[in-house]
Order: sequence, then structure tokens, then C-alpha cells
Amino acid sequence: MTECASVDCNIATALQHTAAAQPDQVGLVALEDGQWREWSFAQLRDNCDGFAAALHAEGIQRGDRVMLMVRPSMAFICLTFALFQLGAVVILIDPGMGYKNLLRCIGSVRPDILVGIPHAIVFSRIFRQPFATVRKRIVIGRAWWLPGKGMGPQAAEAGSLFRYQAGEDDPAAIIFTTGSTGPPKGVAYTHGIFHAQLRMIRDYYGIGPGDVDQPGFPLFGLFAAALGAKAVIPDMDPTRPAQVDPGKFIRTLLAHRVTYSFGSPAIWNVVSRYCLARKIVLPVRTVLMAGAPVSGELVDRVQRILPETARIFTPYGATESLPVASIEGREIVAATWPLTRTGHGACVGYALPEMEIRIIEPVEGAIGSWQDVREVETGIIGEIAVRGPVATRFYADNEQETRLAKIPDHQGFWHRMGDMGYLDADGRLWFCGRKAHRVPTARGMLYTIQCEAIFNEHPRIRRSALIGLGKRAECKTPVIVVEPEGPISDQQRLFAELRDLARANPLTERIEHFLVHRSFPVDIRHNAKIFREQLAVWAAKRVQLPCG
Repeated sequence: MTECASVDCNIATALQHTAAAQPDQVGLVALEDGQWREWSFAQLRDNCDGFAAALHAEGIQRGDRVMLMVRPSMAFICLTFALFQLGAVVILIDPGMGYKNLLRCIGSVRPDILVGIPHAIVFSRIFRQPFATVRKRIVIGRAWWLPGKGMGPQAAEAGSLFRYQAGEDDPAAIIFTTGSTGPPKGVAYTHGIFHAQLRMIRDYYGIGPGDVDQPGFPLFGLFAAALGAKAVIPDMDPTRPAQVDPGKFIRTLLAHRVTYSFGSPAIWNVVSRYCLARKIVLPVRTVLMAGAPVSGELVDRVQRILPETARIFTPYGATESLPVASIEGREIVAATWPLTRTGHGACVGYALPEMEIRIIEPVEGAIGSWQDVREVETGIIGEIAVRGPVATRFYADNEQETRLAKIPDHQGFWHRMGDMGYLDADGRLWFCGRKAHRVPTARGMLYTIQCEAIFNEHPRIRRSALIGLGKRAECKTPVIVVEPEGPISDQQRLFAELRDLARANPLTERIEHFLVHRSFPVDIRHNAKIFREQLAVWAAKRVQLPCG
């Protein structure tokens, strides 16, 4: 893989360079028509070129917004690179976010073209309004109930294939956030940002040719192909990571001697328990867990199913800027997890090379200039702002959210992560919770990650969520909602034990109210981020409490 060059920064060139360097090496393993198949990097390149020729023949050109609705597969990988190659802007949306959010997202970015499986085409015909701007629908794959043959790679004459020479700032994709603190937003990615992400993943985590990647999130399969690593698409529903079949996931990890895997903590929670119960040691040398705070207990458990030299990382970032910071698992278990358990927040590590992190006094509304910012001292909780080559510049067709999230300065801009945290004396970043999830009380501000850690220590509690109830925005009554590990026979006894935990820590000593919820609502992408806003609505129907 080459760096983003001034002549051509198109991210599709990364796959072209990989295929030129190692044409016969296996680049992808995936299920196709119920059978496992392999493709070399040369075959992936040829399929990419073939799809590009077919898409170009259909009239797709530079700047077209193309909604891609294809399951993780060879076609997904090659179509994405083919669209990049043509200079189209690829729109990627998690299909499991629910019809309401999905339709709202589609309508907000006004796609020109829909490229999708038969079910996606039919979906667009049923819900016409969000797809009103679509001028062409292209079917990938076959269905007996849909007339015609799905589009496949098309032979192209030598020298006739259109390749768009992109600049660093040219648009490449629109990728939607999970919507954990509001409606999902479309994040505008450029070719330069994709190159920066590849460079940082390659250099910091040491991923490249010779590695075998099994991504628990489809987008990372694209990174593997561009980095020259063999990608194994697992047999799982990517919209339901917590429901992964551990037997199937582990079978391909072992069969292909996977060395590197990125996945939600929800995946590794299931996989690690399965492996420990059966005394299975995986060949994986590098594990990345992200999408929500990762407990030291889970890190330690995953470490026990890997080789002694294996490394676990918990990268910190967001769709708008990824990666920002990272920490290795052994440091979490030995140094930071004991502090997390007593309410210090979750340590997410050190800023990656090229990234800058600042902690600022929280401000409601937009900040017009970095000169208006007030930075806080080491150890003081504030709003997290970041700057660097992977920080995206704006939200697609959403100037209001862009103004709220970006702070201009003389060297470019800073991105407001929407998170609260602090930097310690060693330069490590500690995450304390989402800004939108803070609970202002009569005795001070409470932060979710800090407070919830206290109650997560209870042996019968799987996880907890801090919410605020009350009509006054500036003053709420804090309530802890808990999700138990199993049935609770004596709820009042449980509440008494939780109240004892609360009183033993100065952070939580004023919390008096508790509720039990059997299954927390969580995000689709990682099945780990708790939708606290939904819990607050649920709780408000069961109890109304005055502030105080």
C-alpha cells in the first residue's frame, strides 16, 4: 500500500497496489451461495475493474451518490472499491438500525443511485419517498420473484476503464453514526481520510501483508483488502453481534489461522466464554475491541484464550474520527481497571501519532473559534476535542450539526467528540461518558461511566445505566437502572444492596433510586452502547421524582 500521493489519492488505488505486489495471495474468504470461496488479490482487482466497467456502462459517474445495500461478501468489497474508482460517493448505512431511522437517513442524503440486493430494490419501491431522488436502481444477485439478471463484473477492454484521479479532499463516502445520542448523522469521508486511517492502522497496530483478518464489522474487511491482509468474512449477522454463533465464528478463526480481528466487545464476550468452557486457544495475535467501554474483566478473559504474546487493544474514536487513542490490554488489567472499578472512568489510552487531544470546558451550542475555548487542567473532567488527519470535516447536508461539532482554528479545525473525560498526568485519556448523558443534580454533575462502575461490581448485575428524571433540565434526580444477570427473587433486597454500594463511594452516595430492566436497548452496530434516552422514557412511565 502506498501513501496518499499528490497525483492520485483515490483510495481504490490501495487495492490495485496490493494486487500488483501479491497477485496470487488469497485476499478474501467468504460464503457465496452457501459455499466457502476464496479470491486472490488479482481476482479481487479484476472483479473490482469488472464492476467498475459495468457501473460505468450504467451511467454512474464522478460525484454520484450511490446507496450500497449489499450483504458482506465479495460483491460488497469489490463494488465499494469500484465505486471509489469511478469517483462516486458511497453511502453506507447499518440496515439493522430500524425502518424509521433507515428511511430518515436515506432521505437526508438524497441518493442518486441504488445498488442493492433484490430485497433492497423492493424495499425502495415500497417506501418511495426517501428514494425519490434515485434515478436508477441496479440489482446485485438474483431472486426468482424479481425479473431479470443481477449485475455482475463486466469485461473491459484494456485501457478503456475509467479511473478517477482523486484529490485528498475529494469526497469518497458517507457513513452514518450509530445514533446512540440522537438521530444518526451522515459523516462525509474523503479519500485522504481513508488513506490516513489505513496508514495509522498499519503503522500503529502492525497490520499488513501476511496477516489474516476476521472482521466483526464489514467495513473493516475493506481495510484488510487495502492493507494486503487476507480477509475472512465470518458467518454471522453483522447487525446482531451479541447474537453471534461462537462455534461458527471460532471455526473460521481456527481454519484460516486468523491473526487479527476487530469486533465489538459483545462478540468477544460470547466467544471468550465459549472458548474457556471448551479450553480452546485461538491463533489470533492482535484483537481490537471497540464501540463501547471495554471492561478489564473482559480483556483478561479474552487474553486467556489467546497465545501469551497476543495483544489486545481498545481503540477510542467515533465515526467522525477513528482512531483517536488506544491502550493495550495488559496496561488496562494491571493499571487502569482497578481505578475504573472505583469510579475514575474508563481509560482509553494515549493519543495515536498525528492525533491531538484537548479537554475543554463544556459549552452548549456552537463554538465559533478555538480562541473562544477554555482548556481545563490535567485531571479535570471536560469535553473532549480532537484534531488530526482522520477527523472528518462535516456532516453530509447538515450544516447545523457541523457547526455544533467543529471548532475552527488557524490550522484547520477541532472535532468535538460529544464525550466527557480528562487527561491524567501520564497523558492518558479517561472517558467518563457521553456529554448528552450527564445528569445535573442539586449537588453537582454526575457522569455515566464513573457512576455505573460502582453498581456493576454487584455480582448479580450484568450492567447498569445512570439516567436523570425530572422536568427541570438543570437539575435532575439520578436513577440507576440495572440489568440483572438472571431472575431476581427479592428486588427490594437487591435495591438495598445497591444502596449500600452507592453510599460507600462519594461519587454515588446521593443516589437513592433504582429500577430493574430485563434487557437494555442497545445500538445495532456494536450491541454495546446503551440507549439511555430510551431507558429514561421507560423509567419516567414508572416513577416521577422531584429534583432534590
